[in-house]
Amino acid sequence: MKFLTDEKLLIVGAGGMIGSNMVQTAMLLGLTPNICLYDIFEPGVHGVAEEMYHCAFPGANITWTVDPEVAFKGAKYIISSGGAPRKEGMTREDLLKGNCQIAADFGDKIKKYCPDVKHVVVIFNPADVTALTALIHSGLKPNQLTSLAALDSTRLQEALAQEFGVQQDKVTGAHTYGGHGEQMAVFASQVKIDGKPLSEMNLSEEKFAEIKHNTIQGGSNIIKLRGRSSFQSPAYQAVKMIEGAMGGEKFTLPAGCYVNCDKCGFKNVMMAMPTTIDADGVSFTAPKGTAQEMADLQKSYEHLQKMRDELVELGIIPAIADWGQINPNL
Repeated sequence: MKFLTDEKLLIVGAGGMIGSNMVQTAMLLGLTPNICLYDIFEPGVHGVAEEMYHCAFPGANITWTVDPEVAFKGAKYIISSGGAPRKEGMTREDLLKGNCQIAADFGDKIKKYCPDVKHVVVIFNPADVTALTALIHSGLKPNQLTSLAALDSTRLQEALAQEFGVQQDKVTGAHTYGGHGEQMAVFASQVKIDGKPLSEMNLSEEKFAEIKHNTIQGGSNIIKLRGRSSFQSPAYQAVKMIEGAMGGEKFTLPAGCYVNCDKCGFKNVMMAMPTTIDADGVSFTAPKGTAQEMADLQKSYEHLQKMRDELVELGIIPAIADWGQINPNL
């Protein structure tokens, strides 16, 4: 089996459903034979490893551990789903304090055991601030760490495809930016349905409002349908993000990235932007939209600022002026 690289990929939280799906997806995509599974729950991570061994992937070198030093040492790529999952009735923001403390510890482990890591993807909620926390504590450069945001866009794409009866990949330009949560900004002005602008598709305001609502509540709907939070879709999109960082197919769906941009008007937050993830890491451009879309994005940004400032009050991250003392790259 041919692999993109032989460098070590670490899956944090590998004992869970997202983690186990990420391991299998990474192997099926042929990213690297060297995958380490890490979790604090020994039976879970051990069981996932056994399942992977039973798949008998050619050339695989899958290891597992509950020792963080063993796990992180030598890792060049990391995906972490190692936070508490969202349960029915919870918002992503409800997970703020506990998961951001986990993210701080995660960042500290990167700095201590694998400062030469090339790219890190954080996917546990609330992803915008867990990723920001991890970035501050890790000492990494902003282009080296991203958070999952693509599911909001693929949910919008799916809803529009169903509305117009077209194959999902025939819907292009369906993106959401800002926060990965109820405060996301839904951009429709660039959408095309099988090459035709959405503005020419006679979609009523009421129907689009319904589609927008369903997009924002897409994660909650999965919980209602399956009795647990999403695991297959976040696993797949996260692995596709790390594939781009490994030099494989570029990842061009929106990703959460560190933004400190005077020109954009957004500073010192992690937020979904028009991004590309490739072997050079993540890069972004300024979103373009209608006045209403940009106003919605501003509201989302202000919500992210509020969550970030709450982390400062909790002592999980220092005040912005002091970030450079922990991470000189910020």
